[in-house]
Amino acid sequence: MISLHPIGRSSLSILLFATVLLATTPSRAAPSAPPERIVESRLQPAQAGLFIADANGANERALLPVTGRDYNPAWSPDGGSIVFTSERDGPAQLYRVKPDGTEVEALTHNGAYTDQASFSPDSRRLIYVSTRAAGYANLWTLDLRTRKAARVTKGKGGDFRPSWSPDGRWIAFSSDRGSTLPQAAGRWEHLQIADIYIVHPDGSGLKRLTKHGDFCGSPRWTRDGKRLLAYCMSAQETLNARTSEPGETRLVSIEVGTGATTTLIAGPGEKFAPTPLASGSVGYLRRDGDAAGIFYDQGRPGPKGAIRSASWSNDGSRVVFHKVLDGPPGNWTHLWGKNPKFELVATSMMASFDSAGDRFVGSAPANGSIAGALVIGQSGTGETKPLFMRDGVAALAPQWTPGSNAIVFGIGQFRLFLNHFHNTVHSAADRIDGGAHVAMINSDGTGFQQLTSGSGNDGEPSPSPDGKRIVYRTFGPDGNGLRILNVETKATTTLTTQYDNFPFWSPRGDLIMFVRQIDGDYEIFSINPSGSGLKRLTFSRGNDAHMGWSPDGEWIVFASTRMGFKDEAIYTSAPQPYGELFVMRYDGTHVSQLTDNQWEDGAPAWQPQPGRSPKR
Repeated sequence: MISLHPIGRSSLSILLFATVLLATTPSRAAPSAPPERIVESRLQPAQAGLFIADANGANERALLPVTGRDYNPAWSPDGGSIVFTSERDGPAQLYRVKPDGTEVEALTHNGAYTDQASFSPDSRRLIYVSTRAAGYANLWTLDLRTRKAARVTKGKGGDFRPSWSPDGRWIAFSSDRGSTLPQAAGRWEHLQIADIYIVHPDGSGLKRLTKHGDFCGSPRWTRDGKRLLAYCMSAQETLNARTSEPGETRLVSIEVGTGATTTLIAGPGEKFAPTPLASGSVGYLRRDGDAAGIFYDQGRPGPKGAIRSASWSNDGSRVVFHKVLDGPPGNWTHLWGKNPKFELVATSMMASFDSAGDRFVGSAPANGSIAGALVIGQSGTGETKPLFMRDGVAALAPQWTPGSNAIVFGIGQFRLFLNHFHNTVHSAADRIDGGAHVAMINSDGTGFQQLTSGSGNDGEPSPSPDGKRIVYRTFGPDGNGLRILNVETKATTTLTTQYDNFPFWSPRGDLIMFVRQIDGDYEIFSINPSGSGLKRLTFSRGNDAHMGWSPDGEWIVFASTRMGFKDEAIYTSAPQPYGELFVMRYDGTHVSQLTDNQWEDGAPAWQPQPGRSPKR
């Protein structure tokens, strides 16, 4: 077994660090190394397109051809242009187009997430959200003539959905800057605690208007500049608002001078993004079921469908909006990433690769669940074929054994993961979750065998490089933590006894990394298979999990919530829209961010490539 001490590691790891993370200039004679490939599961709309219509929904047409993701349009007060966000050239950036769909031009090229633009009253400047400074969602202004950008807000919290006051002196926005990213009751997903703020365009005069503790968002100024319209909900409802569960919000009016809040529209349904119109009426969106679309406070309907943002012409007669649309299957889709030394690919499931990197195994939907059956997929195309399914139970978190002849996985109810957020954990007994066991099956679908038994919840298995042992996590009457199973003798030894999960055995065999619940968050640890050398690798705000080893055991890819929300979560329809991917050394050093968007990135897997096998 190789020592944990860096001196015991191959000097090739230093070369990998230099070429992959620091991107230092190579020798002219040296060939450029191909990028490392990481495959992930990203929750994002297949397509999002811009449409324009009369306010009542008549004469609807596409503003631009729907080929990717164009969203969050804003109509200029002078009526001459529409600014929107697009991912057509990589990361989310701002673009401008005429209302007739002509003269599309890019406004920003900063290589960071840039979104949620709103015009100044004279149509000469924009206020928008960007991560371009420190990776967090802060507010910036853009002069449309000079293209000069200026930062308005700072801090590690997220600022969202800004709106310029009619006199140009103030900007209203929602922000979670006072939030500690608390987890939902009995769950691990973060609640979005956000308040309404105002600030001068130069960044001075920051003031919070709403009481902290729940959520209010998408403020829009009334024509007299004395009030703001917004939508509000309880903190717990912010999880329902981004899942399949029906949520409930209310539309409110906020006095700018006093912060006094009055409810305008309440009752069942997800109502959001209220906008005062020239007629004195209020337009808003509904996201729930058959009622989805644009509505008005007098009960008049507008355009229908999965509309997620809208902006009206200055006289209120027309509206531009974006709709979420179905698109072609994306089971092997190339993604933009922050680090060119890494190639990112999206699949529709959590994937684990065989030793050659030619195939992957994953959990696919079955029996009405999010996942439940095992499938084998082909790298490069994402085409899959069924491997295993059993009525009444689900198969989750599969991993290849050495030699790629068999697959280990968890089999059980897994209702906490697969029951559409109905199940929660309020006691140790709840973690048993109906019970589960570790199982194994040959890669051709034969030879199923259950490896563990009892009344606990065993899952997330990961085999040792020699295939003789399997580490897994357990919750139950016999204790919590990580266990190591001898495949031949079926003997089990205890590795840890705390609330630990997601163990992964290093390709080198010397370390096991896992996630531990600590200080109200989830952090990544490593430990020697003997039980010695416990080390905490991450210390971030939020949760770190969903890890994967590089094939040589030198690097770890993982998902993290440390950068926080980048938008009000109701707009994303993703349970964990704050998830971003990072890589770090096996010892927790040299952390580098790979993704930067408002969607949910998770379940990364490092694909083996020829000539890059583990060094022992």
